[in-house]
Amino acid sequence: MSEKKVFSEAKPQKSSEGLSIDKKTVVSILCVLAAVLVFVGILTQVVPGGEYQVDADGSIIDGTYAEISDYKLPLWKIVASPVLAFTSDNASTGLGIIAILILVGGTFLILDRIDVLKYIMASIVRKFRDKRYLLIAVMVFAGMFLSSTAGILEESLTLVPIAVAVSLAMGWDSFTGLGMSLVSIAFGFTAATFNPFNVITVQKLADLDIFSGLWLRLLIFIAVYASLTAFLIFYAKRIEKNPEKSVAFESDKLIREKYSMEKCMPVLDNKDVGKATKVFVICLGMVLVGIVASFVLSIVGNKIGNETMSSIGSVASLGAMAVFFPVGGFLAGSASGLHGKKLWKTFGEGVMTILPVLPLIVFILAISYILDAGKIMHTLLFYIDSLMTGISPYVAILLMFAFVAVLEFFVGSGTAKAFLIVPLMSMLCDLLGVTRQSMVVTFCMADGFTNLLYPTSGIMILAIGMVGVSYRKWLKWSWKLFALEGIIAVGFMLLAVTINYN
Repeated sequence: MSEKKVFSEAKPQKSSEGLSIDKKTVVSILCVLAAVLVFVGILTQVVPGGEYQVDADGSIIDGTYAEISDYKLPLWKIVASPVLAFTSDNASTGLGIIAILILVGGTFLILDRIDVLKYIMASIVRKFRDKRYLLIAVMVFAGMFLSSTAGILEESLTLVPIAVAVSLAMGWDSFTGLGMSLVSIAFGFTAATFNPFNVITVQKLADLDIFSGLWLRLLIFIAVYASLTAFLIFYAKRIEKNPEKSVAFESDKLIREKYSMEKCMPVLDNKDVGKATKVFVICLGMVLVGIVASFVLSIVGNKIGNETMSSIGSVASLGAMAVFFPVGGFLAGSASGLHGKKLWKTFGEGVMTILPVLPLIVFILAISYILDAGKIMHTLLFYIDSLMTGISPYVAILLMFAFVAVLEFFVGSGTAKAFLIVPLMSMLCDLLGVTRQSMVVTFCMADGFTNLLYPTSGIMILAIGMVGVSYRKWLKWSWKLFALEGIIAVGFMLLAVTINYN
């Protein structure tokens, strides 16, 4: 078979190529984010500014809060926040996410054009055709394990389209695919065991031995894993019986047609596509090596107090994905007969498919900029600190959970939240009879599943945008899952207080 023939046969219709971001979904989410931006802008005008002093590590020093009199964030800065956001400390993070998205968009179109995505999907479906629910259990465990230990989250964006394609080929829907990829990885943060971005950071700030109290966190992992797996299997069975019950039924039609069993199974007989897939899978293996390296460097760096090693560990997994994922796409393209200008043109077209979601990242950065420049976060923290004095340990731990969950709306980064509130929460724990170890699991659980709840969650917004699911439909599907995990979290928090978990 000639190289030209391989490529031409692999090329599907352009209307369904690549990530195919749904523009209506993007517009609806953009409207929600605009409303949030206005809301936080109003907060800066009605809540007085204030600041705590911080130590050399950036942790808050208790008792140092001072109100900043006669300060209001100028209205013009609120209006210009989408531009000014790129002058803030969060700009590098935002630019990094944008760069990753561009690489993912370009790479996915290459993989789509040469049928590697169909080959991967067909291979998984063939292997688990008679063990379909085992597939859900395996994928949920893999996602939760990687995030619970190594702290991966943004990397889940590369898994979403494949998981959704597999889900639709199995007779399920986009939500089942999102559950096997995005949700499982985010819930791994809820059930964190060795996660360097919340467990290690929080325990260090709370002056606890790193990884101490592991036994209860393992029980939380088992409970969250069992509940999420059971939820997805029950839901998948329901959709199998009546696909039209899915709120994503209409938006799934195009993807379902493209990745139907009849169209994808013949790809397994194409040796050129098989060769290209092997090349890409090898590069994916290098991404996994980067994730392991990130985990090891973070742990060792924190253990021996080497900040440089810890810093390298914090970016190693994303760095590996940024390098090996697109390299895998290009090498796979070349292996299948897609070369030179055609290869780069395909990558460029893939980049264009991802561009509609970039304004979402800009708005999320703008919201963070307004909160920081408005100097109201420390004021809100001071008010919460004052309200919690003198209450019972059981009420205190529930209020801590609620506080972290609400703060997630404004501060998405678990590490940033830890430095902002853990020093004060640790002192409150001592005063209220709550062990600091209990506060660690409370922080992890509140930070974990709320990653997928708010419109300010960039990862969630991008993932549902990839498969054309609106934020309204996402909430309609996921609220029961959030309620279930919330009940589990409350149960473990009350248990931690009862047994004086330490």
